[in-house]
Amino acid sequence: MAYLTCTDLSVGYGGSPVVSGIDFSIGAGDALFVVGENGAGKSTLLKTLLGLLPPISGSISFGDGATAGEIGYLPQRNESQRDFPASAWEIALSGRASCLGRRPFYSKADRAATEQAMRRVGAFELREAPFGSLSGGQQQRVLLARALALEPLLLVLDEPTTGLDPKATEALYETVDELRAAGAGVLAVTHDVDVALPHATQVLEVGADTAGIVTPSLPERPGASVASPDDESCEPLSAAVPEALPTQEQGGGAA
Repeated sequence: MAYLTCTDLSVGYGGSPVVSGIDFSIGAGDALFVVGENGAGKSTLLKTLLGLLPPISGSISFGDGATAGEIGYLPQRNESQRDFPASAWEIALSGRASCLGRRPFYSKADRAATEQAMRRVGAFELREAPFGSLSGGQQQRVLLARALALEPLLLVLDEPTTGLDPKATEALYETVDELRAAGAGVLAVTHDVDVALPHATQVLEVGADTAGIVTPSLPERPGASVASPDDESCEPLSAAVPEALPTQEQGGGAA
């Protein structure tokens, strides 16, 4: 069963569709890359999948342990992030914010999940560094750790390689491949088609009011099934995804 399935989905604003006829599914080990011209509706699709916009019609369903409130989201980089006054650890730890509930502070489980996420992407050694002092590639690794701190089965990446040099871009995609091999499913919006294609199992081309799937002729990269995350009450993602990076956590730091 797939983590995410979209059936005859139409997305848009105010009841007016921007893109219609969207059909795809993502399961363990899958990587769906969404491509298209600026303004074609890629961001609208992303916001709909994240619960920030209601679908115009069609259906979005989750399964195989994945839920709408447990999507790991990597937002597009912007220059304002470079001067954000927080450490790399605090940024990564904020990925657990939706699990706080009424607790004022992060728990040992939150910190353990964050440490594991940072280690998985090779960012743990950066934990004490000011986020703004890191290179673009290092910042993306920290933000990817933030997305993984929620222990998601499904990752959504918005232009993950924007502003990165070729070496950092390839390193990021290699990390994503490793996550897929461990059982994650990935949906990514990208303009770097030539670079991203070798890492894709499916390509969704968005444009001219419609969207269609193209399956690239590439070696199969099967994923392994993984256990579902521990049952922990988390708010819907729409309540957890900020417009900018989250407020600095008081007393944050590596355990």
